[in-house]
Amino acid sequence: MPFDPHFSTDMILLVEKSLFLARKYAIMNNLFIGRKAEKAILLEALETPESEMVAVIGRRRVGKTYLINSVYGNRIAFEITGLQNASKKDQLENFALQLAEASRNVFPIKPPESWLQAFALLISFLKQEDLSEKKVVFLDELPWMATHKSGFLNGLSYFWNSWAVKQNIVVVICGSAASWMIQKVVNNKGGLHNRITKQIQLNPFTLNETEAFLQARNIHFDRYQIIQLYMALGGIPHYLKEIKGGKSAIQNINQICFVPNARLKNEFLRLYPALFANAERHISVIRALATKWHGLTRTQIAQLSGLVEGGNLSRVLEELIHAGFISNYRPFGKKKKSKLYRLTDEYSLFYLKFIEGQEHEGNDVWHHLSQTQLYKTWSGFAFENMCLQHIPQIKKALGISGIYSLSSSFYHKGNETSAGAQIDLLIDRNDHVINLIEVKYYNEAFSIDKGYAENLRNKRRVFREVTQTKKQLFFILISTFGLIPNSHSMELISKELTMDDLFSEVF
Repeated sequence: MPFDPHFSTDMILLVEKSLFLARKYAIMNNLFIGRKAEKAILLEALETPESEMVAVIGRRRVGKTYLINSVYGNRIAFEITGLQNASKKDQLENFALQLAEASRNVFPIKPPESWLQAFALLISFLKQEDLSEKKVVFLDELPWMATHKSGFLNGLSYFWNSWAVKQNIVVVICGSAASWMIQKVVNNKGGLHNRITKQIQLNPFTLNETEAFLQARNIHFDRYQIIQLYMALGGIPHYLKEIKGGKSAIQNINQICFVPNARLKNEFLRLYPALFANAERHISVIRALATKWHGLTRTQIAQLSGLVEGGNLSRVLEELIHAGFISNYRPFGKKKKSKLYRLTDEYSLFYLKFIEGQEHEGNDVWHHLSQTQLYKTWSGFAFENMCLQHIPQIKKALGISGIYSLSSSFYHKGNETSAGAQIDLLIDRNDHVINLIEVKYYNEAFSIDKGYAENLRNKRRVFREVTQTKKQLFFILISTFGLIPNSHSMELISKELTMDDLFSEVF
């Protein structure tokens, strides 16, 4: 449609606002899968009257870049991704090349000699842009650009404090080295102190998002198949892209992890060095945690990993937690020093249990491995691990989302005079109730027999005796296909959940 000179400025602004709202609606509903809370934060940054600095943090392959590009699209005036293991000189040359690309080669491409000069060039370029519509500057893989003594953070501080903060602009900084991002940027004590206006921790897909992601790719699995895939690959979008329709979960896992040149056969060897300096320390901790399904104390990790129990171990544990590979939790009623650390990255555990060091032959490796006792043991733990990753969904299914609660575990070592007991997940609620949660991975409906019933009674008895709690205790059973009712289940189980409850949407 030709330009109409009779259009008023107000009319033009109204059209622009309508287009923005249409785009916002499309993004929030149809353009890509999940990430509703994260998308809302990014879109809000476009609507505020002031400049925003948004930090997006998340592990490698989790979809940070895709999220930002999908939401902001042509609002991105300048984008650069740092070069891994590159020198300051190469990073600055990359900056110049990306700036030349953004300016359609009308901007000088001579590489700057410092990051102060680089950001001064960026300011000059952005001054030529129409900032009446909020624009985005996207700095991806920030830790790779900020090499040792490079002055990058000083340059970024200069860019933000001297110019960007006074403009109509969103600066998005992004990095896979989560701990570095938090220590050096979010908690910066210098020129970037308290400059982050919004922060996003991008986690792997939930089961709900995984199901939607596969359906969007025209892959329609039942939920038992998705559970099997999730236990091996987790909710990492980059891994889920490898799944093919028309093949079972067993066939897909075999193709992705075991055949010659399989995409994830050696991903473990690349994963940690891409995120951490001196990654052998992080890998040592991961290997130690893989030996104990239900977690290790700090002292036990030091013993098994060969690392000294001090500042270095603290830093490694913190970095692995921030990156989402491990979790820590305090057993019920225990002090801080009794905190347990647990390997919660599905792929890492799967790799160490079934791929590394194994001599597999034939075309149906995973079909054969999935019939072994090791598989049965692993699958029980992996399903339990998945439940721990979906506690908000469990609370929703129990109808307690609005009740303040704390999740933990319980372990009491037995002796000659008293029985021991272990409860891997319990929810201590503020309404005078504690849910003791049992998790069972089974390929059909589960039935509680006499022996299992006695085991549950023992757990309840030991828990009450040791903790001296006066709260009401309710047993909850989470299983794949549900519970076969009988006298034992009617006596002991207050509520049963199935794998379907883990697929609910929580936002």
